[in-house]
Amino acid sequence: MPWKQKNETLDHLISLSGAVQLRHLSNNLETLLKRDFLKLLPLELSFYLLKWLDPQTLLTCCLVSKQWNKVISACTEVWQTACKNLGWQIDDSVQDALHWKKVYLKAILRMKQLEDHEAFETSSLIGHSARVYALYYKDGLLCTGSDDLSAKLWDVSTGQCVYGIQTHTCAAVKFDEQKLVTGSFDNTVACWEWSSGARTQHFRGHTGAVFSVDYNDELDILVSGSADFTVKVWALSAGTCLNTLTGHTEWVTKVVLQKCKVKSLLHSPGDYILLSADKYEIKIWPIGREINCKCLKTLSVSEDRSICLQPRLHFDGKYIVCSSALGLYQWDFASYDILRVIKTPEIANLALLGFGDIFALLFDNRYLYIMDLRTESLISRWPLPEYRKSKRGSSFLAGEVSWLNGLDGHNDTGLVFATSMPDHSIHLVLWKEHG
Repeated sequence: MPWKQKNETLDHLISLSGAVQLRHLSNNLETLLKRDFLKLLPLELSFYLLKWLDPQTLLTCCLVSKQWNKVISACTEVWQTACKNLGWQIDDSVQDALHWKKVYLKAILRMKQLEDHEAFETSSLIGHSARVYALYYKDGLLCTGSDDLSAKLWDVSTGQCVYGIQTHTCAAVKFDEQKLVTGSFDNTVACWEWSSGARTQHFRGHTGAVFSVDYNDELDILVSGSADFTVKVWALSAGTCLNTLTGHTEWVTKVVLQKCKVKSLLHSPGDYILLSADKYEIKIWPIGREINCKCLKTLSVSEDRSICLQPRLHFDGKYIVCSSALGLYQWDFASYDILRVIKTPEIANLALLGFGDIFALLFDNRYLYIMDLRTESLISRWPLPEYRKSKRGSSFLAGEVSWLNGLDGHNDTGLVFATSMPDHSIHLVLWKEHG
């Protein structure tokens, strides 16, 4: 029979059918025409097919039926991969399938806020009566050193001043629960006790302003970088100078004392390393029981000194990162080779604030930027006020930096960026709570 005659025959049979026959016909037609492959396939095959769909399509598929929503929501690997692609950290020990879908929904909201420039909010700290030059942040507390001969410790979450002590003029500060270490324009370094405000040590020996300090209680060592082109190594508890490291031909604007995490011919994991930076060079020194150390390596981006390094330095024990007019330079600490140079042709002279596995925090005169290091593209920006500019770079800093290694839904809180203002206040950029 031709198809037209078949259709007429079926129409005639349907017209002669009762309710029972029509219900039977309807049930059988649904299984023949609407094959629900997610329902019929084994769960493993369903998960394999779902991996080929993008997250937005998956969310749409969740609306098809309760069965589809149940299967798609249970596909842990799909949602974990979607979170990773957004730059989120994944804890593989959490196997609750519904958990990862919720994490993805939270992640997509936060990333949209970043793209729409709505992820942050601002605040101010007011209390100093003169220029604030030195800033240091740790565990929710911000230390500020000012030309009003004082240093203050602030609780960023409440905006309250926790401690305020009388000091010298501060060019650099670093603190812990008990003490504050300050480098000064008076060519000295001092150690202060928070609780009493008393000066417990005074380190004299530099002949220029001290622009950077770092210390390690385990080694009982303090290091300082100065405008006299030297780095000094001090006994932290005794206050005596153990060594003076020479070789810089410009102001030493940054010193970093950090434990090495990689093995090479010159150092092993666990060794303490000192980095010192000036306008053109980064010098690497071993720090350990042998105090009279020699420079291991000198890094630069141009042999003829035509390219300046900006006074920001990142070192996590595995990589050294510094910004210059040519872009961000990343060195492998095991080999001292340049791994990559990240250039931002659309925006020149970006300064480095923080560098992680997934994101980098950068800024210029007008904006704060977040870069996705996997694509080397800027994914967000935030407007900055006319802050007090410093060639040495101590009057601004990054806050919490764990999120630079990947967001996890919990580390996108607290301080992002702080800078001193011409009116002596401190301008804060903070993560906005999730909507």
